[in-house]
Amino acid sequence: MDYYGPMLLFNRFLLPLICICALSVQAQTSEGNGAAPVNSALDSELFYELLLGELHARDGEPGAGYSLLLDAARKTNDGRLYQRAVDIALQSRSGDSALAAARAWRQALPASREANRYVLQILIGLNRVGETVEPLKREVTATDAKERAAAISAIPRYFARVGDKKLVAATVEQALTSYLTTPVLGVAAWTSIGRLRQDAGDIAGALEAARRAQALDARAEGPAMLALSMMNSKTPQAEAIVKKYLEGAAQAEFRMEYARLLLDVQRYGEAAQQLLLVTTEKPDYMPAWLVRGALELQDGKLTAAEQSFTRYVDLALANRSTPARADASRGLIQAYLSLAQIAEQGKDFAKADAWLKRIDNPEDLLSAQFRRASILARQGKLDAARTLVRSQPEKSPQDARLKIEAEVQLLREGKQYKSAYELLAKASKRFPDDFDLVYDMAMMAEKLGKLDDMERMLRQVMAGKPDHQHAYNALGFSLAERNTRLVEARQLVLKALEFAPADPFITDSLAWVEYRAGNLAEALRLLQGAFKARPDAEIAAHLGEVLWTMGRRDDALVVWKEGTQINADNETLLDTLKRLRVKL
Repeated sequence: MDYYGPMLLFNRFLLPLICICALSVQAQTSEGNGAAPVNSALDSELFYELLLGELHARDGEPGAGYSLLLDAARKTNDGRLYQRAVDIALQSRSGDSALAAARAWRQALPASREANRYVLQILIGLNRVGETVEPLKREVTATDAKERAAAISAIPRYFARVGDKKLVAATVEQALTSYLTTPVLGVAAWTSIGRLRQDAGDIAGALEAARRAQALDARAEGPAMLALSMMNSKTPQAEAIVKKYLEGAAQAEFRMEYARLLLDVQRYGEAAQQLLLVTTEKPDYMPAWLVRGALELQDGKLTAAEQSFTRYVDLALANRSTPARADASRGLIQAYLSLAQIAEQGKDFAKADAWLKRIDNPEDLLSAQFRRASILARQGKLDAARTLVRSQPEKSPQDARLKIEAEVQLLREGKQYKSAYELLAKASKRFPDDFDLVYDMAMMAEKLGKLDDMERMLRQVMAGKPDHQHAYNALGFSLAERNTRLVEARQLVLKALEFAPADPFITDSLAWVEYRAGNLAEALRLLQGAFKARPDAEIAAHLGEVLWTMGRRDDALVVWKEGTQINADNETLLDTLKRLRVKL
């Protein structure tokens, strides 16, 4: 017996029919309310129309199927039949037909949010943004009062793929006009408008929207988040909105984002203040401890950094199985490496190795081995350290590049400048387009007194990578250090500042140019700002020398002492004290 014929008949004819009947009957049957069932309005003519419509839709005639299903929907006022007609039109890529069916659905069932949402989404898909005002109003009005602010905040997502951002912003503002002066909904409305204005490139308009939202409620996070995103687009006026929100009970997550932004623009001192507040107000907030530790390590505050990283490790291990802490593994690796570095700087090599042994992720073993090599080098075992680095497998060209970088670092720290220069020369032949290697080789050339070669290589970097601020800065500082071609030195350093305006080290270079030119007051101003932004032993050396030259010797001694606390082995600081015959 052939079973395939009946099965085909069931799949193509009877199954659609059963589904259609179920739709119609279910809509008119009471569910657990004690009422008697109501007979379906499905007569033989409507039954046939539904069946025929489905068959047309499935057999490649969506236009005919759409017409039959839409006619059936109008006869029955069944929302699911309207939706089916819309879906058929959408599947056949007939946007106008889908819109007509959705509008008929909404007209027949005005209280249906689903019908209104279809109208809204189809209008957006057809890029008929100007016609979305009324559907937007209906959507917000139909939302439960407790969820209305969230619904308004979600509106920008509807228009994410629309090209004409200015039209979107104007349309949404028109739709939300009635909410702009109310406290809760006004905050959400102005914030949404601000985001859309920002997307449209209207930064001034977005800033004004954020201000209006915050004026309605200074405690609301939405306007502050909008302002924070504008700070990334270099709108300094936005920071006032952020700071006003921070005066209240700001969420730890918000302070954390603000701190990260401050770090991005190298405002380290202010970032540290925010991180201190976060870890004080929310001691179990893991990300803040990790970033705080990194910043403290960068500033040479080893004891504080060790405490912060240890706190992070404790929290991460306690929450390792929690899904929300799935990123803890990456943070743990960073913490282990940093703790090993701290122990290494304290010459507790056994403790450093113990931290490194905790790293068992294959992707991070290379970094761990590099740290082990550094420990060997600090114990005077430079050859063994280099051998360890070279023995690591190269799974990718990036691994090979990292191995070169690690070995050069070992040689630099061991003051084996010639060997480092030769290694970089070989590496630059292997990676001819890597201008960072050329830059590193230029720095080694300077250590070897090959100043002409250094300048040639730095100019090669500038030509090949015009935005390499370190190359401009290095050459400008080198000229200032030698007290030669100061006009050109200033131009080079100013060029570097164009790419990194807030970099304290480049500011330090500019200050040194001014010092060599005899502009002591300006040099002092620049150095004080740089040292405040980034307490560093080298900047301390320069700041102290300027103060010393100005006759403020007590102030100079204070700065130099602070510099030695940050890094007692800094070459620039030691050379400065030796040259000026100063004993601290």
